[in-house]
Amino acid sequence: MKMKPIWARLFAALALVVPRVALAADPCHTVTFEDTPFTVCEARAGEDVRLWLRDEAGDILGTIPRVKATLAPNEQLVFAMNAGMYAPDRSPAGLYIENGQELHRIVTNEGPGNFGLLPNGVFCISDRFAVVESRAFAANPLACRFATQSGPMLVIDGALHPRFLPESDSTYIRNGVGVSGDGLTAWFVISDKPVNFHRFARFFRDELGAPNALYLDGSISRLFVPAQGRADFGLPMGPIVGLVAQD
Repeated sequence: MKMKPIWARLFAALALVVPRVALAADPCHTVTFEDTPFTVCEARAGEDVRLWLRDEAGDILGTIPRVKATLAPNEQLVFAMNAGMYAPDRSPAGLYIENGQELHRIVTNEGPGNFGLLPNGVFCISDRFAVVESRAFAANPLACRFATQSGPMLVIDGALHPRFLPESDSTYIRNGVGVSGDGLTAWFVISDKPVNFHRFARFFRDELGAPNALYLDGSISRLFVPAQGRADFGLPMGPIVGLVAQD
């Protein structure tokens, strides 16, 4: 029998339930990189990072008030952002796992748009975080409590996506997620000015030191940080990712 890679065996051994914790301070801050401001929201392994898609009736949540309505009375939403690309009906474009249940299958074929600009990837939440290239994930799935697929990959094992051009004039407000090499830290980032893919990816690699990072979306990118009075959300979205803390 073929032995799974060490990272796959590690995640398979992790529990799917992460204890809820209280946070003492706002984990979001602004970092300026090459004259461009980025808002970085940091989460640590063991904190309660979740994905949301549908309510108990099967309707897509898609907004911050509806996500907050799913929380327990002693819980608060620390920050949230859109969590990957979605179809016109706001269903996920690729793999989506919530509370250990796969709600949409992984997509590994090349296709149109940014999602199909291979390699794309999966952001996995368990006792640690991981960003894994989609075909590698399909070959050796991780035991994810939550997961979302998006694309393209921004950083792949320390290298930028091969299709990114330094002088590209395709600039948007973009958001994505990067993970530290030990899987203990996840950085949720939104550019506060339009940037191209190359600069956005270099921010994750060169400023944050993330060996792997995943693009979540652009132009529709939104961030909610109540401690800063920031609430970008307007139009309903597809999957949403956020950090929950107890009061």
